[in-house]
Amino acid sequence: MRFHPHIFKAYDARGKYPSEINETVVIAIARGLMKFWGGGKVIVGHDARLSSPELYRAMVGSLKRSGVKGEVIAGGLMTSPMLYFLVNHLKAKGGIMITASHNPKEWNGVKAVGKGAAPISGEELKRLVL
Repeated sequence: MRFHPHIFKAYDARGKYPSEINETVVIAIARGLMKFWGGGKVIVGHDARLSSPELYRAMVGSLKRSGVKGEVIAGGLMTSPMLYFLVNHLKAKGGIMITASHNPKEWNGVKAVGKGAAPISGEELKRLVL
């Protein structure tokens, strides 16, 4: 699969939907993250962008089908700080947020955190999927 290398930013992966970020990209990131975490509890959320529910469903479905033992908690619509709280409160291995933060509405992306809600860089995401 071909990725646009510029989608990987300092703290996430983001780009225009669906030309740069789409269900295929999100599924590849999900698989890479589950292998990286080796299973465990993972929380997934999404923001209010129109494309977020589609990407969220692809992410949750891919994580559940990954074959890695773990519990996927589909948190639904939430803010990034809510995701960070849940990762800490539920002692999760990690969390994934479908969001493009402050970018325009035609953008979307994936932000991931590890244990303790420690950010996973875009460079690390890139290594996990390429």
